Amino acid sequence: MTTIRVTNFQRMKYVAALDVGTTTVRCHILDENAVTIVSSAEKVELLYPKSGYVEIDPDDLWTTICKVCKYCIQESGIDPKLISCLGISSQRGTFLTWDLETGKHYHKFITWKDLRADTMVKEWNSSFTMKTLRAGSNALYAFFRSKRFLAGSVLKLMNTQTTLRLLWAVQNVPGLQEAAIRGKAVYGGVDCWLLYKLTGKHVTDVSSASATGLFDPFTMEWAGWALGIFKLPRSLFPEVRDTAGNFGTVPKDLFGAEIPIFCSMADQAASLYGSGCFKPGDLKVTMGTGSFLNVNTGQEPHASVTGLYPLVGWRLGSELVYVVEGASNDTGSLIEWAKFLGIINQFSETSDLANSVEDSNGVYFVPAFSGLQAPINDPLAAAGFLGLKPTSGKAHLTRSLLESLVFRILLLYKALLNETRFSYQRIR
Repeated sequence: MTTIRVTNFQRMKYVAALDVGTTTVRCHILDENAVTIVSSAEKVELLYPKSGYVEIDPDDLWTTICKVCKYCIQESGIDPKLISCLGISSQRGTFLTWDLETGKHYHKFITWKDLRADTMVKEWNSSFTMKTLRAGSNALYAFFRSKRFLAGSVLKLMNTQTTLRLLWAVQNVPGLQEAAIRGKAVYGGVDCWLLYKLTGKHVTDVSSASATGLFDPFTMEWAGWALGIFKLPRSLFPEVRDTAGNFGTVPKDLFGAEIPIFCSMADQAASLYGSGCFKPGDLKVTMGTGSFLNVNTGQEPHASVTGLYPLVGWRLGSELVYVVEGASNDTGSLIEWAKFLGIINQFSETSDLANSVEDSNGVYFVPAFSGLQAPINDPLAAAGFLGLKPTSGKAHLTRSLLESLVFRILLLYKALLNETRFSYQRIR
């Protein structure tokens, strides 16, 4: 009986799933019934070399990814040849530049939480160029009523977008600008860099590209107008592919077998898909390092006036699905901070501590370590407690922290109600 079970086990096919998040790398192996048979996870080390800088060392990240995947395969006890394919989801807005021939990177990953380009964001948003762009788009919208021009009429650059952090890197990292002009340097998000490390290809998918701020979801191409304004060479940018397809093959010497990569997807798009949000109006909330509220808007990109972001969910051949997203950058990071500060000792105690009091005793917390995103859109907003009293204890502070996460999602949800035509019956 044991031999038969092992034989059947070995004949079964498997799928490997890799998620490279902001704070954690996870790998799962699933069987033919979509049951996870083994999982592995490791923390990602975030670096804070200067005030406002948030980085990840690419060499350390690669070591962590390999360690997690190898451990997962080893613990599963299956032959790596039985892994039919690998699917990847990854954080968005975090990017790297590197030499396409040698693979040597010009700097560390500049993450989506990084604020080094904040001064540039403010200067560009108030610049004559951006004012002219918005005014021109507004005039064109009045004439053509195109949502693309409506989006352009309220266009504002954000720190979470790649745009100005990449421009900062090009202007400040030694040798990068010259290499970019000569076509030697390339740019990519975590997904793009990982695909390069695994296959040698410089490619990305539509969902990851759409989150950069440099990809036009209305034309489904790298935005020529943006590359022109910011003087970024087209050769920097990867080929954009469908979300599912053949992205290349992991070499045998890495995990013990050649494993094809059939999917690469931005994390929130993957979460939307994995939550079964396949119909227009389907809504999900994901709370991790940040909070992300996403709605499937069908075949039409959303044009927002309050800072909700139009994204591509996925493209599978002729199937193209758009998403509107509201984001709050600080969620899990607040709980980590509360532990660091000593407000809580363990993450697991937050619920009991918050419920040990009837309310927050008038204490409120502003969850704004990275500013406040839509619909407030204030990058200068500062985090802090309000309404502290001599009677305020740890329980009140903890409750106000948790309540602040709910209030931010409510703000995003109300913005969605005002801007979209959908009536929402359920949150996944």
